Amino acid sequence: MSVGFIGIGNMGEPMARNLLRAGIPVTVWNRTSEKCAALVDIGAGRAATIEDLFERCAIVMLMLLDSAAIDGVLGRGTPEFAERVRGKTIVHLGTTSPDASRELERDVIAAGGAYVEAPVSGSREPAELGQLIGMVAGREDDVERILPLLRPMCRQVFRCGEVPGALRMKLAANHYLIGMVTILAETVYAARNAKVDLCTLRQVLDTGPMASAVSRTKLDKLVHRNYSPQAALADVSTITGLVLAQCEESGAEAPLIRRCASLYRAALSAGHGDADMAAIVHAFSLSHP
Repeated sequence: MSVGFIGIGNMGEPMARNLLRAGIPVTVWNRTSEKCAALVDIGAGRAATIEDLFERCAIVMLMLLDSAAIDGVLGRGTPEFAERVRGKTIVHLGTTSPDASRELERDVIAAGGAYVEAPVSGSREPAELGQLIGMVAGREDDVERILPLLRPMCRQVFRCGEVPGALRMKLAANHYLIGMVTILAETVYAARNAKVDLCTLRQVLDTGPMASAVSRTKLDKLVHRNYSPQAALADVSTITGLVLAQCEESGAEAPLIRRCASLYRAALSAGHGDADMAAIVHAFSLSHP
């Protein structure tokens, strides 16, 4: 049977494409059906409806924006939910709160399905290259069944125990990523104000021991003011809120991520939600134009 893939967006499209390149039959569905066209052109099946996809697929992978989108696709809270998930393995690839994932697992299992949590770390470019970092949690037999599907999309996959261990790990990793990109944006903003030559600054940072694939990519965007999205600021703002909530629930003091959350909300309110997360630099000029 085909593997179902729902959520053909900025990340979902290249992830599904890599499954197809690996020779895995994939059936796709997206709320905006036109986004499926490129995948259908290279061999994906197109499901006419959600029901059609679940009938054709024993494993259904979800790369969706949030819990509300997941609930809508699965029909959670309606009689259709059990019909869709019974006998199926649901794979949650996106980022939601750990509690939401744990509750979803409970409901899927109660309805006779299986559930695997498999969030990924990385943006559009590593998704295109099949170089995402995967984290996976769930019952051992279910995880083993899903691992071969994660390998075409991921450079490495880490087991994180039971649900919601993978999402907790994803939020911990994003804590570092968000802080790093935010301080890089602040650095460029302050350097530009101080009349520092940004091309030379870029060379210094790119050559030094602090450089990484992420810092080089985001620094290029900041220096050239090119904020075409790899990881959209609106999505990162949502994830920053989840990271902060995880810190608060655990009793960890996290003043830096709290400030990051405030900056992302400000940039989002100023209309930069569709830009790359590097556009957080605009938040620094909102109070000091």
